Amino acid sequence: MVDYHAANQSYQYGPSSAGNGAGGGGSMGDYMAQEDDWDRDLLLDPAWEKQQRKTFTAWCNSHLRKAGTQIENIDEDFRDGLKLMLLLEVISGERLPKPERGKMRVHKINNVNKALDFIASKGVKLVSIGAEEIVDGNAKMTLGMIWTIILRFAIQDISVEETSAKEGLLLWCQRKTAPYKNVNVQNFHISWKDGLAFNALIHRHRPELIEYDKLRKDDPVTNLNNAFEVAEKYLDIPKMLDAEDIVNTARPDEKAIMTYVSSFYHAFSGAQKAETAANRICKVLAVNQENEHLMEDYEKLASDLLEWIQRTIPWLEDRVPQKAIQEMQQKLEDFRDYRRVHKPPKVQEKCQLEINFNTLQTKLRLSNRPAFMPSEGKMVSDINNGWQHLEQAEKGYEEWLLNEIRRLERLDHLAEKFRQKASIHEAWTDGKEAMLKHRDYETATLSDIKALIRKHEAFESDLAAHQDRVEQIAAIAQELNELDYYDSHNVNTPDGLQEGPGQPHSPIPPLCIYAKHSLQSSGVGGWAGRGWGRLSPLSLCGLARRFPRPGWGDLGPALLVW
Repeated sequence: MVDYHAANQSYQYGPSSAGNGAGGGGSMGDYMAQEDDWDRDLLLDPAWEKQQRKTFTAWCNSHLRKAGTQIENIDEDFRDGLKLMLLLEVISGERLPKPERGKMRVHKINNVNKALDFIASKGVKLVSIGAEEIVDGNAKMTLGMIWTIILRFAIQDISVEETSAKEGLLLWCQRKTAPYKNVNVQNFHISWKDGLAFNALIHRHRPELIEYDKLRKDDPVTNLNNAFEVAEKYLDIPKMLDAEDIVNTARPDEKAIMTYVSSFYHAFSGAQKAETAANRICKVLAVNQENEHLMEDYEKLASDLLEWIQRTIPWLEDRVPQKAIQEMQQKLEDFRDYRRVHKPPKVQEKCQLEINFNTLQTKLRLSNRPAFMPSEGKMVSDINNGWQHLEQAEKGYEEWLLNEIRRLERLDHLAEKFRQKASIHEAWTDGKEAMLKHRDYETATLSDIKALIRKHEAFESDLAAHQDRVEQIAAIAQELNELDYYDSHNVNTPDGLQEGPGQPHSPIPPLCIYAKHSLQSSGVGGWAGRGWGRLSPLSLCGLARRFPRPGWGDLGPALLVW
């Protein structure tokens, strides 16, 4: 509660060094402990009182205007306690008890007491300041009360490197003005007389407002007016002092200067806080924008990758056999080109997609934002499933390609072998048909017949020797058919075979039979008949075992050899 002492007690005002209220601190108490005790009957220095009146009035109005009001005379306008209570509500942001609206002295005293009680609740011990004196318009008491309010709500909470209140404010000023020539802030009176310190504070925070290099130390009035006008116009700091009052005073009032400087501190720290908040908002917006870009990049990358997978899989599943090995080798080359050129970038895209997704989810989690849910069908699991299907198709395609190439290589090898053997056999059969059709036996003598017999016996031996070769050719032809050789038609109807009604057949075996029959019925004599009679049809033409016969591809181990 407020301590109301007798009128003849010593006058003190300010927070007690023992106060531990909200925002109270040792530095504040220490500072106030150093304040001179002023006897209530002593008057303030007129110059100081003038400076305090102007500064404190401007400071109060800088806050009261937020509530749509102001004061004209600091001695008179707080006497009923109404604007005093309003001032405390504005600067504290708290509600005070409802004021009394009566015009009587007791109503005014009660209102002022409510204000003083509120000040005391903030850890400020008021000494020698009573409600009656404020109601009576005691200028000294009123100024002391306002200074106490300024200390508590404008200066006490200033903290710079473990110093607070007056020392903190002084250290802040020293740090901010240190780089400037002709400025040496050591106190809150003489150090500010030339106006350079005020201009340095403004220039340090808003260099575009002050042309500091053009200021002259020997022109303090101009310097002070420049700083005060710029502060009022651009920083919303009302003019609290007149330049002439400061210059013409040997030692400007410390409380007035501190009050004025604290307004600069709060203006710039408020701007800094606003800038910090704005930077924080910008950072949040930048993070959100970055997250949105990551989401868009993920969606696009996922769409492109899925489209490529869906376009590539049908190509890998197209396994129509080709007739020529060159065509299959081209397919194999295309497949190798796919693996070497086209697939690696997609592998990188898939990895980048997963990295982006994980990075995005981490960013969202750290900023307490909902997790990112990709569009339907574009989850990482969907990408992985599509990729797995792709690799399965790729593996199957490669195996099919290699098997097909091996098959075609085998076919080419067999076909070449078939052609070589068939060519050799066809060369052997060349002229045999003409020989068998020859009718030289009709005019042959006995010795000629014997020669023919020996010739047929030699032919029989030669024909038997070729039987294994023909069976090999037939086996090759059968394998070519089983392996679906594209030129199987020519394999099944080689040269030396003539198409008959229904199936192909060889002309040589019938000619052999015909020759035998012709010799047996040639009429050259019984001896001839007897000579040929001992020759069986198999001995004359052992190849004529099965007629008619199909082509090479259907020949078996017991197939007729010609």
